[in-house]
Amino acid sequence: MRQGRRLLAQIGFFVLQNPLLKNLVNGRIYQGDLKRICSPGLNCYSCPAAVLSCPIGALQLFFAGARHSISLYVSGFLLTCGVVFGRFICGYVCPMGLLQDLLYRIKTSKLIVRLRFLRYAKYAILALFIVILPIVMTHELSGLGQPWFCKYICPSGTVFAAMPLVTANGFLRQFIGAQFVLKLAVAAGFLISAVFIYRLFCRVLCPLGAIYALLNKISILHMRCDFEKCISCGHCKQACHIMIEPTSEPNSPECVRCGNCANACPSKALSYTISR
Repeated sequence: MRQGRRLLAQIGFFVLQNPLLKNLVNGRIYQGDLKRICSPGLNCYSCPAAVLSCPIGALQLFFAGARHSISLYVSGFLLTCGVVFGRFICGYVCPMGLLQDLLYRIKTSKLIVRLRFLRYAKYAILALFIVILPIVMTHELSGLGQPWFCKYICPSGTVFAAMPLVTANGFLRQFIGAQFVLKLAVAAGFLISAVFIYRLFCRVLCPLGAIYALLNKISILHMRCDFEKCISCGHCKQACHIMIEPTSEPNSPECVRCGNCANACPSKALSYTISR
């Protein structure tokens, strides 16, 4: 029942961030004043339905040589979201998280994997593609860098922006080349994996997830285990698709706050709470 409510919340947040659904058909991109505001999730600026900007895209613009004020706003926004909510945003707000959750609901055999070392790749992606490459690899004439993650990797941008735009605009289809095919292959790989492995993109590659993961343990909204109620039955661990031990690490950087552990707990020992 609670997971059904979470899905409704995810859909609600998706519509709030992407209310211009008709633009998915006509291929137009909203460029009004609301685009000055960042979405807390990985929601592409170029998605035709979007009314907000992507914080990761904005960060890349700053490191690529944009105005200093962009960095102050975006970094402050992300730190605030992370300190208050942690990866709750991944579990409830992010459109890419919603898409992966829907795909995981497809009835197939599932692979429950810990991803011991691969989980650190998202921090490397954050450092390399969001910060280092936009600063170091600049255009010889303009002196500006490129949004490397958006341009070469981001499956969210491919699914929610590039594909609708290319589908709706015959003019854009003339310019499809190797770069688009590469991004399409990356997106397809992660979408297929989402059917079998819970949120592989969030756990391995998402730079926004990496930022929130670093703040998950200190976030004001966090998960708490009441050891007086805990009966050590192990149901919470069995329910965790990420293979976290909820009783010993309820605020693990890998936890996306899906709430499966709390739902599975017969004694209600696990719950969301506000730190004091």
